[in-house]
Amino acid sequence: MVRRLNIRQGTEEREEGLSQYAVKSRLSRGREMDEDPCPIRTVFQRDRDRVIHAKAFRRLKHKTQVFIAPLGDHYVTRLTHTLEVSQIARTITRALNLNEDLAEAISLGHDLGHTPFGHVGEEVLNELYCRGFHHNEQSLRVVDVLENDGQGLNLTWEVRDGILNHSKSGLNSLQQDWGNIGTLEGAVCRIADIVAYINHDIDDAIRAGVINDCDLPPAAIAVLGISNSQRVNTMVSDIIEQSWLCPTITMSPRVLAATDTLRQFLFQRVYRSAQREANRAREVVRGLYDHFKKHQDKLPPEYLLHSKDPEQGIVDYIAGMTDQFAMRVAEDLQLSSANH
Repeated sequence: MVRRLNIRQGTEEREEGLSQYAVKSRLSRGREMDEDPCPIRTVFQRDRDRVIHAKAFRRLKHKTQVFIAPLGDHYVTRLTHTLEVSQIARTITRALNLNEDLAEAISLGHDLGHTPFGHVGEEVLNELYCRGFHHNEQSLRVVDVLENDGQGLNLTWEVRDGILNHSKSGLNSLQQDWGNIGTLEGAVCRIADIVAYINHDIDDAIRAGVINDCDLPPAAIAVLGISNSQRVNTMVSDIIEQSWLCPTITMSPRVLAATDTLRQFLFQRVYRSAQREANRAREVVRGLYDHFKKHQDKLPPEYLLHSKDPEQGIVDYIAGMTDQFAMRVAEDLQLSSANH
């Protein structure tokens, strides 16, 4: 008789060697619906796999990060951004002896609810929908409700908490205040998100010809480095050093100030520069919202089944679209209206 292997139990036993501040998978607060444990994977490893196999995860490859419908092949997409966040978060959690599997699951799921056209799409839906729209809340809705034909992914409390609380405006929040976030692994994912987008958005802006290397603030570059790899390495190393004793995930004042300087530079020189494309994106999202609000019967029926509020169904449908699909639907609607 072949003995049934329980690899998961061995992994859980090894987790006892993690930091006292780490979340041990066997001590997870659990899932909303109880499930039999997997003999191979811990609960957080299982959550990671569910996110990777989700339809919303696949669609991230065709969702904009900053530049809308760029012509080059090397611009960052929402998917490549997600992978960079995961890599940075795993590096930090491994160094701090936290739970790397939990950080990976949160990182891979944190942007599942992001709109097409980056934050432009998010801003429009927030303006139009009476309850407002925030991509972190929508990401949680994706894993709780929309995926798996309306059954959701039934993720653990810790992964859901990290997804919901990964987003917070302002770099000053990195110092001490992590709001309602429930785990250090979640805090790591939040700071990894900022490290990733600041650096790859600079690279994309240079690639697009919006800025060049010499435009970057000299004071910030003197602290962080001129290249992407130098800046990421400086930030990550500083986070690890400053967070070494836990239970706080933070940067040193010097690196934090330089990072915030770069972030402000991006808002002033990059994020506000592509207004022509942004205005077109706003028109598309607004047009789709108005159309489906007037013609709810044109909405795919499954989106009306997931909520008692028809407008929530409209938000779910639009937020789940890729950039290309949103533009294609908008063009088809224009053709249809022109023929009638």
